[in-house]
Amino acid sequence: MTTPFDLIHRGTEEILLADELRERLNSGKRLRIKAGFDPSAPDLHLGHTVLINKLRQFQDLGHEVIFLIGDFTGMIGDPSGKNSTRPVLTPEAVQANAETYAKQVFKILDPEKTQVKFNSEWLGQFTAVDLIKLAATHTVARMLERDDFHKRYNSQQPIAIHEFLYPLLQGYDSVALEADVELGGTDQKFNLLMGRELQKHFNKQPQVVITLPLIEGLDGINKMSKSLNNYIGITEAPKEMFGKIMSISDELMWRYFELLSLDKSSAEIQQMRAAAQAGTANPRNFKVELAMEIITRFHDKQQAQAALEDFELRFKKGEMPTEIPAVTLQAVGGEIAIALLLKDADLTPSTSEAIRMIKAGAVKIDGEKITDTHLKIKTGTEHVYQVGKRKFARVKV
Repeated sequence: MTTPFDLIHRGTEEILLADELRERLNSGKRLRIKAGFDPSAPDLHLGHTVLINKLRQFQDLGHEVIFLIGDFTGMIGDPSGKNSTRPVLTPEAVQANAETYAKQVFKILDPEKTQVKFNSEWLGQFTAVDLIKLAATHTVARMLERDDFHKRYNSQQPIAIHEFLYPLLQGYDSVALEADVELGGTDQKFNLLMGRELQKHFNKQPQVVITLPLIEGLDGINKMSKSLNNYIGITEAPKEMFGKIMSISDELMWRYFELLSLDKSSAEIQQMRAAAQAGTANPRNFKVELAMEIITRFHDKQQAQAALEDFELRFKKGEMPTEIPAVTLQAVGGEIAIALLLKDADLTPSTSEAIRMIKAGAVKIDGEKITDTHLKIKTGTEHVYQVGKRKFARVKV
């Protein structure tokens, strides 16, 4: 029988402290579960949902979830993992992104069981005296223990004073909200523990800290990120989501199942993987299941089925592989010639060969044959390009 602790523990990177969490889950008390989001970008992708799914599990166990939008701290910019000072966002940009977040998050969370908070509610009331008192709780040496700060300091890269304030202000959020548990990515560990330490300083019960892994993007190497163009956005069209999920490697699929699936238990995933490794089941069929589950969650079952049928029509019947390399190309002047695109995407050795292949009818875009050798591809587009029977690339311009 799966216990509440087992459910929460699945897919986590670290729980500090696990015994405290087990005790609180068994206490029968309705816990206050906090997760903060820095609204520096307007869209959520599947990488964000690893954490949001965990919040939903807490909700299903009867606990109170606080979805905290860092509209105040967002004007500073979270320095976690950054090797340079981030530009300061305007209040207008922060507010616009925050509103978009609030709409998207309810594709997963139950709105009736979710408190949406903005940390400007208390941080915006801070006086200079309050800020000085908060800053006095920690030393510069303690701040330099953070890996990113430490690296920047040693390499003589600038660290702005306001960046030291970010972990303190994020930590104070836990004081203001009296959080029992706070969730964050592995890159947030220092900030999450800061909340625990500040709660002790202000004579509050210290929160349990749960870190979750940063899921790899479509390339299977780097963490999912819009800036790296290896992401799957939760508001993307169903057909686009389906194609991207089917393009991931079989090995990455199992990690996606473990971190993103709400329908499959760990035991079921292990059984599926064993069957695939033994050759008694086709991994592609499991990948289809994953795509159907995710698209149904963010759209609906009917659209997921339509995306499957479209994929079968365009890809399976066209004998396209399910694992297609992703390429991002820069265009000058808002567009790129098709021959240059094919060469730069390593689909042809030269532009002249690209033109020859187009004339021969051997080039397809999303499964559709093209014949125009002068075709221009505009920026902001993303398609699957095929040359001959074996060369494929998902190219974003």
